[in-house]
Amino acid sequence: MGRVSLEEIVQAVQDLPSLPQVVLRVMELTEEPDSTAQDINRELSQDQGLTARVLKLANSAFYNFPRRIASVTDATVLLGFKTIRSIVLAASVNEILSQEMEGYALEYGELWKHSQSSAMAARLIARRVKYPGVDVTYTAALLHDTGKVVLNSSLKEAYHEVLNKVLNNNTSFLEAEESILGFNHAQVGARIAEKWNLPPELVEAIEFHHDPDNAQVNPKLTAIVHVADAVCVAMGIGIGVDGMLYPISAKAMDILGLQDTDIESIISEMTDLCADQQSFNI
Repeated sequence: MGRVSLEEIVQAVQDLPSLPQVVLRVMELTEEPDSTAQDINRELSQDQGLTARVLKLANSAFYNFPRRIASVTDATVLLGFKTIRSIVLAASVNEILSQEMEGYALEYGELWKHSQSSAMAARLIARRVKYPGVDVTYTAALLHDTGKVVLNSSLKEAYHEVLNKVLNNNTSFLEAEESILGFNHAQVGARIAEKWNLPPELVEAIEFHHDPDNAQVNPKLTAIVHVADAVCVAMGIGIGVDGMLYPISAKAMDILGLQDTDIESIISEMTDLCADQQSFNI
């Protein structure tokens, strides 16, 4: 069972779809100071499927808006540019993250559910610790496991080897992945984030979501993604074969000023939010 070569990984990342043009344009518009909600609506209306998914998410319990949001213009005005940006990104990566991941023993939709739940948990944690970039934490956590999409096919072949290493050597899934394939899903996810031209702090948060102590660009953002992921693993949401093998970093808890009681309270908030299927069935 050979390791995956760097060229193969780079090729697999190249083969992943780029973010749709509409999504890139919306992301640009949300950064331009003179953009209007109508501009964003005009751009999104070119893709009816994406628009429908955006509105479904905007109306989910997670955003908790008191009345029904009927149009993209309304959603942009009522929820704000940064939030609409993260909703549009979520609606566009939904398909990539929904596929079955045999290599990780994840059924169809499970990786999406784990990613979306982690993103929701990250937003709750960011609010709790008064982190200013709430929507950036949502995006970073949403994309933290994209590397699994690329490594999935290599892992299908090496699955038993990785699993044996985890069970017999008391090693983490990430370490087993790395020693057998040559890469782990976090490193590959970071390459995807670079391909999508995401900012360095997001690339780092994806790369070190299991090793937040190594973060240097924005340790706080990486710590939030790490804890959000751990919360969803603890809740058993879309964990597949590599769940339950990642301890929460004490340093990440420290950086964020979180106690065990905070984690319990976030899990309880998440339990309520996860009951609303509209956040997942988009």
